[in-house]
Amino acid sequence: MEQLMVISAVGGDRTGVVHDLTRVVLDCGGSIRESRMTTLGSEFAMLVLVSGNWHSISRMEQELMRFAESNALVIQIKRTEPKQLARELLPYAIDVVCIDQPGIVHNLAGFFAKQQIEIGEVTTRSYPAAHTGTPMFSVQMFVNIPASLHISRLREEFMDFCDQLNLDAIIEPVKS
Repeated sequence: MEQLMVISAVGGDRTGVVHDLTRVVLDCGGSIRESRMTTLGSEFAMLVLVSGNWHSISRMEQELMRFAESNALVIQIKRTEPKQLARELLPYAIDVVCIDQPGIVHNLAGFFAKQQIEIGEVTTRSYPAAHTGTPMFSVQMFVNIPASLHISRLREEFMDFCDQLNLDAIIEPVKS
């Protein structure tokens, strides 16, 4: 019977860390289902969903702790279950660009929470504007909108919300 486990790993960025950690998963008989990996400052962060049978998951738990100790990584492991969708949801992509300011992600998350809309993924990035060097901020989100919501009304409310905060935004269905 297939089991699932989430692995989070954080440590100093170095060439080969992805290769080495994924080798542990492979050698233990696991398979990567989903992953997010990035460099944040001088640290490397990884979030991975792995699958395997009971034996391979147990073996990965042990081997990853040994790997963490010998590679100066902080690794957390948590067994999990497949996500059950309780209702019909429509996947939408949100793109926001604005002058960097405190609270952008918090405000966006609050808007969607009030609407009972599940946030599936968030990616953010700070960068200087091309010609002026003005600090800019971008947000990409994937949300799951209940099919029962009136999409055009939601879109209008979202765009009004973004206008109030001076955010340039796009909301569109995810193309399969």
